[in-house]
Amino acid sequence: MNIEHNINEDTHKQEVFKLKERLKKVKLGGGEKKIESHHKKGKWTARERINYLIDDKSEFLEIGAFVGHGMYEEYGGCPSGGVVAGIGYIQKRQAVIVANDATVKAGAWFPITAKKNLRAQEISIENKLPIVYLVDSAGVFLPLQDEIFPDKEHFGRIFRNNAKMSAAGIPQIAAIMGSCVAGGAYLPIMSDEALIVEKTGSVFLAGSYLVKSAIGEDIDNESLGGATMHCEISGVTDYKCENDQVCLDKIREIIDKQGEIQKAGFDRKKSKPPVHSEKELYQLLPADRVKPYDMLDILKRIVDDSEILEYKKDYGKSLICAYARIDGWAVGIIANQRKMIKSGKGEMQMGGVIYSDSADKAARFIMNCSQKKVPIIFFQDVSGFMIGSRAEQGGIIKDGAKMVNAMSNATVPKFTFLIGNSYGAGNYAMCGKAYDPRLIFAWPSAKMGVMSGAAAANTLLQIKLASLKAKGKEISEEEKKKMLDEVKEKYDAQLSPYYAASRLWVDGIIDPLDTRKIISSGIEMANNNPEIASLKLGVIQT
Repeated sequence: MNIEHNINEDTHKQEVFKLKERLKKVKLGGGEKKIESHHKKGKWTARERINYLIDDKSEFLEIGAFVGHGMYEEYGGCPSGGVVAGIGYIQKRQAVIVANDATVKAGAWFPITAKKNLRAQEISIENKLPIVYLVDSAGVFLPLQDEIFPDKEHFGRIFRNNAKMSAAGIPQIAAIMGSCVAGGAYLPIMSDEALIVEKTGSVFLAGSYLVKSAIGEDIDNESLGGATMHCEISGVTDYKCENDQVCLDKIREIIDKQGEIQKAGFDRKKSKPPVHSEKELYQLLPADRVKPYDMLDILKRIVDDSEILEYKKDYGKSLICAYARIDGWAVGIIANQRKMIKSGKGEMQMGGVIYSDSADKAARFIMNCSQKKVPIIFFQDVSGFMIGSRAEQGGIIKDGAKMVNAMSNATVPKFTFLIGNSYGAGNYAMCGKAYDPRLIFAWPSAKMGVMSGAAAANTLLQIKLASLKAKGKEISEEEKKKMLDEVKEKYDAQLSPYYAASRLWVDGIIDPLDTRKIISSGIEMANNNPEIASLKLGVIQT
């Protein structure tokens, strides 16, 4: 190991340590005092419920752990968006699990909470996975009701999805394990089966205080919408459970009785670990994000047996297109090559930039993967498409559009990992969030934005200086430097993977060593949906 490898390893291990420490804090939800108060009511926390529900020794792939990070500070924050969501195994079957965290503002829904719930439903719909809702929520967070209530991607979309998912044959099971009020009451009751926990669970359109003030009726919440009333009188709920544990056991029993479904048929053989140690990823990825490196070295630490079959190896070298296996699954890989390369015409090309020939190659490779039912994995470390007169004359816009068209219309599942830069149209072409990857995760080393911090800061500064000059104001060099530093600091904060994860632009931030198992879990998840249409492309110029 050389000095540079040592520096790289130290840097990435520190970032992974910070990631794990932040996750520990996030997993406390509303804090230890709130958790203690929760327990005194005889209730488990959202994460305790999930841990009990999933199979022993199985892992829970969490989605959106950092949602809400750094947001809503004026209201005391909203860790994980007040809801825990992800994919877990219940009775050896994958299922999406969504659990309100009542230690965070009594499980009230913030705008980002709705977005996260919709993302969980999207994963269920795309992959035809059963979904389990563990409901414990005070309803909409009223100070922000205008940002969560009426629009297409707001609270009401959840119930619309309930109906659509039921019609599509996707099993939905809801457990009322705490409060379930007003519009939120429709979520569990629009599910296929509903359970309710005695004494702690309640569901009604209006609580006792509102009933008293609105119609003058004097009644307590238990009589109004508790387990006994709904299981014995209204018939709204299907199962009455004496506590959280009994409720979760019943959910496991229900899922155990579900029939098998047809699979998509993605190819899988016996898994083989990479020949090269995965831990070397820390050494090989440069700590200095400007430095070039060979992306093949990264991929050989991820794929089975470190074996890679490159497609058009000597053409379009700024993108690696290759077949491989990951945990036994056959995959197609599209990855940005970060080292300086010599094109077929003998010209030197910058690493991390997409050129015309590379975009053309990628479009053809995507069509081949769709033809052969091979899921595609994108590894992003991209600065964007090549610019300048030569690139424009060579038809970079046409070839870039061809790649985006093929990627948008790919019929096989796509998975995206941001391991370095993710800038501009490069983010789009390499299957950014807007292009429906089944899962999208970032390494701690990732940065996402329209352009790099330095480039953006200089551009924004020039605009600001031109505005000041138009007003007749002169700025000293010292003031310019101060302004540049301020602009760059703000922009750099927005490039952070934590900024992206808080807004659900990525599903989460992961230790690079978890990449293989997330890909494997994701393909297994996607294999539950057999509906892969034939490839149909729109307008595409050749």
